[in-house]
Amino acid sequence: MTVHQGLVIGKFYPPHVGHRHLIATAAAASTKLAVVVLGNRFENISVEDRVKWLAAEFDGTDVTIIGMPDDCPEDYASKAIWKAHDELMRIALKVKGITTVDAVFSSEEYGKELAADFSAEHVMVDNARTAYPVSGTLCRDDLTAAWRNIIKPARQDMAVRIILVGAESTGTSTLTRALTEHYRAQYPELVDVPEFGRQYTYDKLAAAQADDPDTVLSDLVWTFEDFAVIGERQNEMENEAAARCPLVIADTDSLATTLWERYYIGDGSHGSYRALDQLPHRDLYLITDHEGVDFEDDGWREGEHRRAEMTEWFKEELTAAGHSWILVTGDHKGRLDTATEIIDLIIAQRNRFTSPPWARRTVLAGDR
Repeated sequence: MTVHQGLVIGKFYPPHVGHRHLIATAAAASTKLAVVVLGNRFENISVEDRVKWLAAEFDGTDVTIIGMPDDCPEDYASKAIWKAHDELMRIALKVKGITTVDAVFSSEEYGKELAADFSAEHVMVDNARTAYPVSGTLCRDDLTAAWRNIIKPARQDMAVRIILVGAESTGTSTLTRALTEHYRAQYPELVDVPEFGRQYTYDKLAAAQADDPDTVLSDLVWTFEDFAVIGERQNEMENEAAARCPLVIADTDSLATTLWERYYIGDGSHGSYRALDQLPHRDLYLITDHEGVDFEDDGWREGEHRRAEMTEWFKEELTAAGHSWILVTGDHKGRLDTATEIIDLIIAQRNRFTSPPWARRTVLAGDR
């Protein structure tokens, strides 16, 4: 069957592989497909974000994603409430130039009534959830268990991202490892996101020594191309971690890369700034303080005399960019306690999927 104008309506809270299957099936059967995303003010994922994620998932297709705020109560027994919802959907379509719908695709029995309201045919898609046994409710109830079932663009934004930065030999990597170990019991898929620039330095020195065995670290000549590679790969590693787990703990990031580029080359070099433009969202930066921490020269560090300056740079740049940051000081236990206290609160807030009482009694099409 091929229809001219198809329609899918749902909450997509959050959008998952079952939703993707529904939309893809509808798109394959339609010349044009509109997807209306409805959400109310009581939900902690905005309609705008859901639209953005679905648009990214179906980029390059003829699928049109339309967002519509819907604070109307849900009561399937009330014709008045049904009409209120219908009007929101109808106007959402009308302002996009869609005045006629030929088929409504859904996975719900009451999709028939919804289709009738649009004078359209109803097409049932995997009502038994055999193809993808997942629902929005299951995702919200256990985000960690359902993580791989959420579409990738949503995972990238929904993941809690904790970024650790600091001057050389200030305990950044030590605290990153401790936090990763602390949360791995709660998040088995939590992976290490190490400082790529360090591995890049190892490789750069090895390549130089292949040409001249007497080359030492201080002989290396850094270019803006080096920092472009480092910054982009740091972003990639972080995003790969977010695709696997709803918690990301990263030992540095591409914003820090820009500061190290300034450190080694000066203010006129901007190789890593393209990566900075693509910086994913951040929940919190932890800056490891240099004060009270002995400098340990492991043979790869050169900046003992500039640690205070670098620490100040981090504070200034994170503030200028509008990021949330905390300076962690004191001994290792104190730093770990400070970090876990705030991270626990951020995780709890991210996992708090609230709804008004009437929304708990019913499930909107596309939410299952």
